Amino acid sequence: MPVEQNGGNIILTHPKGASAEILLYGATVISWKSGSKTSSTPVERLFVSSKAALDGSKAVRGGIPVVFPNFGAPTHPEHSKLSQHGFARSAVWSFESIVVDNDAGVSVRLTLTPTPDIIAKYFRPFHLAYVVTLAEHQLSTDLHVKNTSQTTSTPPDALEFQALLHTYIRAPANAVLVYPLQGAKYYDKTESTEEARSQSKEETRAGVDVKKFTDSVYENAPGQYQVIWPGGGLEIRAKNFKDVVVWNPSQEAGSKLTDMEEGGWERFVCVEPGYVRGFATLNPGETWIGQQVLTVLEGERTQGQL
Repeated sequence: MPVEQNGGNIILTHPKGASAEILLYGATVISWKSGSKTSSTPVERLFVSSKAALDGSKAVRGGIPVVFPNFGAPTHPEHSKLSQHGFARSAVWSFESIVVDNDAGVSVRLTLTPTPDIIAKYFRPFHLAYVVTLAEHQLSTDLHVKNTSQTTSTPPDALEFQALLHTYIRAPANAVLVYPLQGAKYYDKTESTEEARSQSKEETRAGVDVKKFTDSVYENAPGQYQVIWPGGGLEIRAKNFKDVVVWNPSQEAGSKLTDMEEGGWERFVCVEPGYVRGFATLNPGETWIGQQVLTVLEGERTQGQL
């Protein structure tokens, strides 16, 4: 069957052998296996720590966690009671429907609405839908955010939020490069002072590496990226995610994460499309859609070979 529900897991299977697995907890994609045009053998494309909690006790360390309505520690007054990265990645979503099921691909829709636990910390009405689509060599993840407020006050009851897809790409951290970010403005969250962290820098590297502790927020980024390493790579296309984060904790920070396996930081790079500098704003009844499309690249690629 192309779509199978096994308890709290949704498994998608493509006719050509690709597969994806999604936890209802956090709507987290925890596996994406795909072949390439030169090899039909499915290969795992995402990293999940062997110490990750997959039982709903905490957010998953790996895969593609959904960040909403705040990125990092809350800065918006309405988010003050929320934990880092918000509640979407640690809430149980509902499996609403199969959207597409044909030879081209299979797609499912998960939803999240305010629960008593969420309402206790966050009063804004909202409706989230997450559409995950599996094709032969591609995985698409679309986050739909709707302001369901019925008020007609002036000014309208706006929903202000941040959103991000925290994608862990399985790759050799000492050899991976991310293109094209040269010339982009970014903020280095590894700096030791708040003043330094809030100071913008300009990226001078043609290809961004993660050979040391990296936590960089690129503002108004290109929206199309190549993540390449010797022998392979992925292309990321983002829509309405105006920013992108490149993260790898290295041993310096990775060894302090209790749910990170020993040396796990050597086996991934996070390239995370998001809307995280400032806040997206929705008036009552409006919907915002942020999309990420991951596509397998063939062999080694260099900047410009899209």
